[in-house]
Amino acid sequence: MNRFLIVIVGLTIATIIASTVLWWWPSAKSAGELRPGDDAVVAQGSRIYAQYCASCHGADLQGEANWKQPGPDGRMPAPPHDETGHTWHHDGRTLFRLVKFGPTALLDPGSSYETNMPAYDGVLEDEEILAVLSYIKSTWPDDVRQRHDEMEAMQ
Repeated sequence: MNRFLIVIVGLTIATIIASTVLWWWPSAKSAGELRPGDDAVVAQGSRIYAQYCASCHGADLQGEANWKQPGPDGRMPAPPHDETGHTWHHDGRTLFRLVKFGPTALLDPGSSYETNMPAYDGVLEDEEILAVLSYIKSTWPDDVRQRHDEMEAMQ
């Protein structure tokens, strides 16, 4: 009886671990496929950004005022996605997950961080998320893009 219980518990733990890994792991095509030099992808990303992102992050990627401090509602304002923000500090896989699953899905349980950023899983296809991120990256100065590329190469 003890052996049976150990096997069941072991299989349950293995299933939980496998499910967690598979849920968090974006599709293989999402990792490292930002294409800021592809004009068609950047144009598509620009259109999608204008439709879904610009109302909070700004038409010029400038973000909301005082984005480093919680707003009156206690939630963090939308940060800029230009070189003045911290978007380029994150690798492409993390950026993809932030957009697809929303920032709160990536936080530790019990975190007090609150934001109005929604998850776009089921709203945007993976390729559309990558196009938006490619558009954002295409706007960064060359030195910032190079630092981001170097960080990506280390992943």
